[in-house]
Amino acid sequence: MGNLCCIQVDESTVAIKERFGKFEEVLEPGCHFLPWILGYQRAGNLSLRSQQLDVNCEAKTKDNAFVYIVASVQYQALADKAVDVFYKLSDTRSLIKTYVISVTRASVAKLNLQDTFERRNEIAKAVDKELEKAMSDYGYGVVQTLIVDIMPDMLIKEAMKEINSANMKAVAEKIQQIKRAEGKAVSKNLPGLSIAPQHQTIVDGLRYSELGFSENVPQETANDVMDMDIVTQYFDTMREISAAHAMLSSENNLKLG
Repeated sequence: MGNLCCIQVDESTVAIKERFGKFEEVLEPGCHFLPWILGYQRAGNLSLRSQQLDVNCEAKTKDNAFVYIVASVQYQALADKAVDVFYKLSDTRSLIKTYVISVTRASVAKLNLQDTFERRNEIAKAVDKELEKAMSDYGYGVVQTLIVDIMPDMLIKEAMKEINSANMKAVAEKIQQIKRAEGKAVSKNLPGLSIAPQHQTIVDGLRYSELGFSENVPQETANDVMDMDIVTQYFDTMREISAAHAMLSSENNLKLG
């Protein structure tokens, strides 16, 4: 069709028309007459479809932890700014990558490691905002920016595994301590057999409470549970001594009377 001085512009595409090397107009989808003998030509086509660019970035958190972040940017050329897109910028993807890395590192530097995982949407919004501002001068619009993956450094991964392993070991030790305490209580329950079930119930209740609210009070330990039970036994003993003392006093008063 170009040999007949006519050109076709496809859907979701615009063409740049020039005359003797100078910009003439933007051609919409359809058939257009460009008599080359008069100096007209199609300088190039410009797609208006959304495009995606994945950017890998290494960043350092506020607490000096290194993370690897993958950001996905969806962008497109704006039809009303086709001239800027075509003439102002030659390497769009490199410029987008530069801005994404810069803003991502600046955002992560303000956050701790845990906050980086929890506030990834805020990081994405910061990148989106700065990228939209920068790319609008070149005729591009940012459709969406997503933080699709955050991976801690290998050393941090190993440290996290060790912490999880230590936590599991601590839970097992708590259970063993409780079992040992129950065994001691059974071996010493002959003098106070009548109150043993009460203490067992207390231990079970405290154990259930400790496991139940350990998430809200992470410093709570099995030793704390046993300390609470010892205090309970202490008050029981004091109450019995007081009652026995009162009974003896009453008997002495009767004898004197």
